[in-house]
Amino acid sequence: MTANAIKEIIKLLGGSIAISQGAVKIIDIKKLRENVHHLAEISALQPGQNQGIARYLARITALELGIIPASIHNLYMARGRGEIKKAFVVPAINLRVLTFDAARAIFRVIEKLNIGPVIFEIARSEMNYTDQRPVEYATSIFCAAIAEGYKGPIFLQGDHYQVSAKRYLANHDSEVESVRSLIRESIAAGFYNIDVDTSTLVDLNQATITAQQVLNTQLSAMFTTYIRSVQPDGVVISVGGEIGEVGGHNSTVEELRAYLDGFNDELNNQITGITGLSKVSIQTGTSHGGVVLPNGSMAQLNVDFDTMKKLGKLARNDYGLGGVVQHGASTLPEEAFGKFVEAEACEVHLATNFMNIFFDMAPKKLKDKMYAYIKKTFEAEKTSKMTDEQFYYKLRKNALGTFKSEIWELPESIRTELSNKWEEQFLKIFQLLEISDTRKIMNQYVKPVVIRPDYKKYLGEEPKAEDLGELFDLSD
Repeated sequence: MTANAIKEIIKLLGGSIAISQGAVKIIDIKKLRENVHHLAEISALQPGQNQGIARYLARITALELGIIPASIHNLYMARGRGEIKKAFVVPAINLRVLTFDAARAIFRVIEKLNIGPVIFEIARSEMNYTDQRPVEYATSIFCAAIAEGYKGPIFLQGDHYQVSAKRYLANHDSEVESVRSLIRESIAAGFYNIDVDTSTLVDLNQATITAQQVLNTQLSAMFTTYIRSVQPDGVVISVGGEIGEVGGHNSTVEELRAYLDGFNDELNNQITGITGLSKVSIQTGTSHGGVVLPNGSMAQLNVDFDTMKKLGKLARNDYGLGGVVQHGASTLPEEAFGKFVEAEACEVHLATNFMNIFFDMAPKKLKDKMYAYIKKTFEAEKTSKMTDEQFYYKLRKNALGTFKSEIWELPESIRTELSNKWEEQFLKIFQLLEISDTRKIMNQYVKPVVIRPDYKKYLGEEPKAEDLGELFDLSD
């Protein structure tokens, strides 16, 4: 890390901070908030030394301002013990495009509604097609928090850290190490919430539900044990499990019991008394990305809220978890979100609709280029039964990483318009999830620990994108 490079980046910040012996001093908070977007942009677009410096400065500046990566584990455990009486659902948001601008919109809504926990997450599959590794994603969130004057815990989550069944069967040691490597990379970036998803290995050909879940429970426990071995001192990472692939058949009481009993037995076989899961994901009728009809409109999905309530109660009362998690919810009609509260869901994952807003509002010239790229690159994936609307809807997300620079370079007026539209949507959804006025509850149970980052890890070579095969389309 050279002094000249640091000076040049600080100059872009209007001289609003100073660095001395690895510590940051805030000189002018107003100038910092006005110029912190430079750190996010360098982080996203400039490979090499400047990128690492920008990311490190964003992290330590955020810490100086009381913006601290945190685990939601203790909050969920309190819910499992019945200590939290207010009914609300924690939104977990996957930001795929203009993450900095979208996160700013979220922080504005957090402040307006006095919201406590909101999770910022990215899936293993999304890292490829959005061209965002965990540290870049985290940097955009930190910078957004600084820009909006937020202070408090930041919940960064690894979503669907999933094992590829195909690659596991071909070489299980290699695939396990790939997930472990991603876990280490994420924790170093400040991700203290990780959803382990080995549900791809559920074997429905087995005669009993317990036998079907064996490999899922074994690997879930193994990854949980690994997470506990590498989590920072003083931090209990929130670990989520999953009992079945989202988009398949609806989950049952028998499956939930088989998974959690098997998980707990396997975990205790590895290390007695080790902390386990805080939540578990189930399937109740949604689909990742929604289902688009031939005319381009969204199909109405029937969510089984009774199953959700039944399984959530079981998870809390019999296993002490925070509850159950719903994936693939962002394309549901607005009236569904209040029902998640009634069904006592613990957490709801939202992504696709916010990306759809970008494509609805993107300049025609840029959108045409992105669609032309999709048509050329993925033409072989268009089946005879697919309309053009279905084809582009399904595959357009794959253009986000390729056109990241051009998206970042959109005029400020367009980015502001997008951010305002996102704010409008977040405001509506967060109110429906009844997450307003939960700051006091969050602060009661979440005590973030300041972990000083190692600047050497910010200057190393960024991990390369993975070829994720069948996981490529997995997202909410």
